[in-house]
Amino acid sequence: MRALRWFEICCIIFLFSQICIAANDLQGHPVILVPGDGGSQIEGRLDKPTAVHYVCSKKTDYWFSLWLNMELLVPIVIDCWVDNMKLTYDNITRTTSNNVGVDIRIPDFGNSTSVEWIDPSKASAGNYFATIAESILKFGYERNVSLRGAPYDFRKAPNELQDYFVNTKALVEDTYSRTNGQKIIFITHSMGSPMILYFLNHQTQEWKNKYIKSWISLAGCWAGTIKALKVYAQGDNLGVRVLSETALREQQRTSPSLSWLMPSSMLWSPEEVMVQTSSRNYTIQDYQEFFLDIDFPLGYDMWQDTHPLVHELTAPGVEIHCIFGTGVDTAERLVYTKSTPLGKATIVMGDGDGTVNVRSLAACSKWVNQQTQPVYVQAFPKRDHMAVLYDPVILDYIQRVVAASQEGEAVRKA
Repeated sequence: MRALRWFEICCIIFLFSQICIAANDLQGHPVILVPGDGGSQIEGRLDKPTAVHYVCSKKTDYWFSLWLNMELLVPIVIDCWVDNMKLTYDNITRTTSNNVGVDIRIPDFGNSTSVEWIDPSKASAGNYFATIAESILKFGYERNVSLRGAPYDFRKAPNELQDYFVNTKALVEDTYSRTNGQKIIFITHSMGSPMILYFLNHQTQEWKNKYIKSWISLAGCWAGTIKALKVYAQGDNLGVRVLSETALREQQRTSPSLSWLMPSSMLWSPEEVMVQTSSRNYTIQDYQEFFLDIDFPLGYDMWQDTHPLVHELTAPGVEIHCIFGTGVDTAERLVYTKSTPLGKATIVMGDGDGTVNVRSLAACSKWVNQQTQPVYVQAFPKRDHMAVLYDPVILDYIQRVVAASQEGEAVRKA
């Protein structure tokens, strides 16, 4: 009887150990989340000589949330936000700087919470990677250990983010060490995808083989989007109808990252009209004239600085899962009845995810025959640019990739 009891106890211990092993197996490779344009928190501190409006602060003795802070995105107060967020471009040094008297910082590099919620108050509008993070935390992931974040100043393009890339490389190596030599999975969104492509293409293959397991790209804007032209000409109100697109355009134009997202000659032909007016048409060969005609000649200088950064879509040399939405009306051409391409246009729609044109989203498919590492390309109909962060089918795909514990294990297509 006693022997039987000891046998039962041993069975229970064995089963419990197997459950623990299985739970550990569910925790796959560590994940680093990299956001797109607008996907990082930004904090500011002020000591300005002047203010653009009497409601605007000139001096703060503390850091405060600039983005995303819904309290600042209201009429009148938005003028303060624009003045604090816009950059000044120097076409001699070919660099940008913050507005006079404004200090900017990107908080909590390395911690996933800073990219899970871009609104620190966790208002619903600020949910960025939070749904994805929650969906994989149940597999035993731990924030700031096996689940990390790599936010950056999304106003800038890679040519001004060299410190960021140094820090990202260090983050990969630190995460690898913290998880006992487990290779990393990148999960990127939108502009974060070409950002990490740029990063990976500046690492050795030996380094990538050692540290990177795979890469999940969501709605990657690989080679630009027509929407960038729309923002330059008209501005974007961030989905808030009461806000002036023209007022926001003042800040948006100063971001070199916007010029980096201009349609690329890799995918748009010299004959293809992207902007049409009553007096002339604009193609990829007419960017200088376009910027002159919208009265923003510095934009062309920024474009000259940034377009070589994505001139060639060199294969990343790591396993990649390229996921994007299709079948959503997306700007394909801007049409103006007047002679200048300024202000509100009639927009001719084409295929894409509502933000990025399908040809740019699907540009990763060219890597299938350019690298030995697997390239999985998956289009999801009727998912828009942000839906890829929350869609249940896509979340299931992500879960199966990150939960895989075997080296070289491939995930079946959803």
